[in-house]
Amino acid sequence: MATLQDVDRIMDEMPEVAEGEHHGHTTWSVRGKGIAWLRPFSKADLKRFGDQTPPAGPILAVNTKDLHQKEGVLEAGIRGVFTIQHFNNYPAVLVEIGAVDERDLRDLLVDAWLTIAPAELVERFEG
Repeated sequence: MATLQDVDRIMDEMPEVAEGEHHGHTTWSVRGKGIAWLRPFSKADLKRFGDQTPPAGPILAVNTKDLHQKEGVLEAGIRGVFTIQHFNNYPAVLVEIGAVDERDLRDLLVDAWLTIAPAELVERFEG
């Protein structure tokens, strides 16, 4: 299963990924556009889980190209990938880092980077 160190390593492999902080949480971006960010559950999120046990942290939010891609990712049934009500109509999925396979995590992060990165960076990365 994946770790936060895997997230850092995967992000380091892609050109011009910057690690920063937004609202007190670690974020990764390329040229100022967000790829992924650590997203702990809010009190409201936890309340919505009701009697269900929420996925264990750390939780990573990963952007998708659009809502269609988000639905495809969710329908793929990747272990550790889910969404919550707060993310309805928002193109991103949530990832329980300790439950997701490292290869699946890599695919999600690379797809997010490819969606956001400028064409010349994509060419450099793919070439």
